[in-house]
Amino acid sequence: MERNFAEITPELEQLANQSIQSYNIDPELYTKYDVKRGLRDLDGKGVLVGLTEISEVNSTKIVDGKSVPADGQLFYRGYNVQDLVRGIKQDSHFGYEECTYLLLFGKLPNEAELKQFCGMLADYRTLPTSFVRDIIMKAPSKDMMNTLARSVLTLYSYDDDANIITPANVLRQCLQLISLFPLLSVYGYNSYRHYHDGESLFIHTPDASLSTAETILYTLRPDKKYTALEAKLLDIALILHMEHGGGNNSTFTTHLVSSSGTDTYSVIAASLGSLKGPKHGGANIKVVQMFDAMKAELKDWTDEEEVGNYLRRLLHKEAFDRAGLIYGMGHAVYSLSDPRAVIFRSFVERLSIEKGYQKEFALYSLVERLAPRIIADERKIYKGVSPNVDFYSGFVYSMLDLPLELYTPIFAIARIAGWSAHRMEEICCGGKIMRPAYMNISPHRDYVPIDNR
Repeated sequence: MERNFAEITPELEQLANQSIQSYNIDPELYTKYDVKRGLRDLDGKGVLVGLTEISEVNSTKIVDGKSVPADGQLFYRGYNVQDLVRGIKQDSHFGYEECTYLLLFGKLPNEAELKQFCGMLADYRTLPTSFVRDIIMKAPSKDMMNTLARSVLTLYSYDDDANIITPANVLRQCLQLISLFPLLSVYGYNSYRHYHDGESLFIHTPDASLSTAETILYTLRPDKKYTALEAKLLDIALILHMEHGGGNNSTFTTHLVSSSGTDTYSVIAASLGSLKGPKHGGANIKVVQMFDAMKAELKDWTDEEEVGNYLRRLLHKEAFDRAGLIYGMGHAVYSLSDPRAVIFRSFVERLSIEKGYQKEFALYSLVERLAPRIIADERKIYKGVSPNVDFYSGFVYSMLDLPLELYTPIFAIARIAGWSAHRMEEICCGGKIMRPAYMNISPHRDYVPIDNR
């Protein structure tokens, strides 16, 4: 008799309960021993564990010698992201590739350098022969992040120099992964929807002349068509998600695993596993699902009292998933504002008009205005609360008719640029394997022979 691979037997359930009882650390011990739980101080500020030149996240300013909350700022290699986005030409020029060059090489490219770089990415945007048939189409996962991680790990087998970690070889591997992530993600989704949902299967060969944002839309849609505004907004989304300091969970994972001296494919697969988590890259899915539940329940999306009451019910664990959270509000670092959300908002409004989503945009705007005040009234918070980038990114993807299954992979398509820069930084400037300390609080015990237990 064939056994269900995912079956939880009564015996396993009993062992799980026994296991749970063996893990019981008193939270007060963290304070007693001054342990920075989650690598954070008590005020939520991250513990300084490294140095980087790649990006900077600012959320405070010094006034009269004291640090006070300020509007958030994000810098890539010293350039304010708002200036980078503002400086992108409004014609056919796309910015993700330009910012990828900046992160990897520390300078903005001139036209000749950018053209050469984009040509390299286009050349690398080709999967090994039969890879789609033999790897992506076999046993497709319902979670595209798992499909993406499996594909990355399998690419190791196609690389004759997979274990060589010289800067030149690591750069080559990173550029290939940056180029291939859109194909691995979209092809994985197309295979899944074919085998699990019975939809038609189509695998579009990429067009070498297209940007990363255009490639996503081109390979995803059956007719390969998209508007200029759609591609431009997706390009902006990729820029805003591509890097966010060395301390975010997945980027720290990149540094951590790179410090062991392992190969690039193992490092990026580990980073993907981190990003997949709903507390990190999967957050925008929760925002969209929360708004869907909200729209289904509200009678009047413009009624401030009704919307406010629903937000309070969310905080009281009486609505949606009963987690007590208003998803998309608040950030571990930013307080007054998340610069990525600020940048996004103007573009989102334009797309909502093009797509006929003005009513939904008005609801998002109302929640953006009401939620910080309601959270402040209901919760004790040590800093301000404002919309984060996930608040609008999921809405953008829904207006672009992108499937929910690709929301987090698109985050990964963007963030692979930042991970690559941080891996290069660790290879070039690191040297020691990371090994933080954990304090054991379990008492020592005498061994008891099995017959006497």
